[in-house]
Amino acid sequence: MAYLGVPKNTIEILQKYNFHFQKKYGQNFLVDTSVLERIMDAAGITGEDCVLEIGPGIGTMTQYLAERAREVVAVEIDRNLIPILEDTLSEYDNVTVINEDILKLDVGQVALDKNEGRPLKVVANLPYYITTPIIMGLFENHVPLEGITIMVQKEVADRMRTGPGTKEYGALSLAVQYYASPRLVAYVPPNCFIPRPNVGSAVIHLARYGEPPVQVQDEGKLFALIRAAFNQRRKTLANSIQNAPGLGISRQQVTAALEEMGLPGAVRGEALTLGQFAVLSDLL
Repeated sequence: MAYLGVPKNTIEILQKYNFHFQKKYGQNFLVDTSVLERIMDAAGITGEDCVLEIGPGIGTMTQYLAERAREVVAVEIDRNLIPILEDTLSEYDNVTVINEDILKLDVGQVALDKNEGRPLKVVANLPYYITTPIIMGLFENHVPLEGITIMVQKEVADRMRTGPGTKEYGALSLAVQYYASPRLVAYVPPNCFIPRPNVGSAVIHLARYGEPPVQVQDEGKLFALIRAAFNQRRKTLANSIQNAPGLGISRQQVTAALEEMGLPGAVRGEALTLGQFAVLSDLL
């Protein structure tokens, strides 16, 4: 029976093992059962699923996942948490804990070994500094995924789901929306965690597309243009792309392509939709 989703039980486990939080891992453990239930519902966990959990911590969400899923693979980078996880997950026979950096793990092999190569469902509570590399690593490596349900800083969740013309709109927005449909599940205040973070968090669900919503001749080129556009977002799109190392595209080429698209030559990247970036990529 899952018991870690309340402050008292979490504190008892932390004290039992004299656990010290490591700032480098951005450790904030969730202690709110209603939020945990909302994550389970948003992820759509069923008895048929194999779930990859990134950063299980002391096993709070892992317990909830284990009671709903067929199998759970929990990947934890902090070796000091492994003995705690062996304790808190001892009554579950459908959980495998891997002490590894998720960025170095072959997730495709996990899907093969644990789910016969079928898509996994990913659930995670991610620290700010590593959110983007993990999400983009999962998408860009084309590992078999059905969806990703994650707890992130509110600011990051807002960036993932926003559209053109807003200050939050950027390379992360476009990259996420190329691979998945983002849906906000809930905002989560700091008092739902031990220790309390300094900022609010949010749960967001990313439903993986079978096919991207736009088609391009060269996916790598599309993302290179997007990165260039937002690396110097105060400049015009044409200047940003011209200044980007390795692209080898002149300002004149960009303005000619923009004119062909019916856009002003002085437009900034933040004004373009994903579809417009796709057209521009194919024209250049």
